[in-house]
Amino acid sequence: MSSKREVAVDVNGVRRTGLVEPRVTLADFLRDELDLTGTHVACENGVCGNCNVLLDGETVRSCLLFAVQANGRTLTTVEGLAAPDGTLGVLQQAFHDNHGLQCGFCTPAMLLTAHEYLQSHPDGGTDVEIREAISGVLCRCTGYQHIVDSIRAAAGTGGGG
Repeated sequence: MSSKREVAVDVNGVRRTGLVEPRVTLADFLRDELDLTGTHVACENGVCGNCNVLLDGETVRSCLLFAVQANGRTLTTVEGLAAPDGTLGVLQQAFHDNHGLQCGFCTPAMLLTAHEYLQSHPDGGTDVEIREAISGVLCRCTGYQHIVDSIRAAAGTGGGG
């Protein structure tokens, strides 16, 4: 008898299902079962925030959740921020235009965290508010100024996509 469980989630607007062991993390489910490799895993302890995804519109650490906990819920990964044809979303384009990425490892989580922030702060807020919002995603490559500039550039444009 298999101990695998079915998981059915809406990911980036598409219903996706899979059979997983109950111990499989949401990050591993996204990467290994659904081939959504934009979700990056670094510390695997929930400290760095590099595995952030949006679960029902809120940022969560996908390395700390089991895939079965997401069953029946809605997920957005970085792949969901682009248009179906692959055209960059507003926020992604702002990161590109304002050099808001360096090596790119933290970028997916930073984009999703910024996306959530812009949903409640469409005008962008202050630099202090932006820095507070993204403080849960650690980046080793930058002083964050270009990231803040990118988020500010995306603000007021319907933000966050």
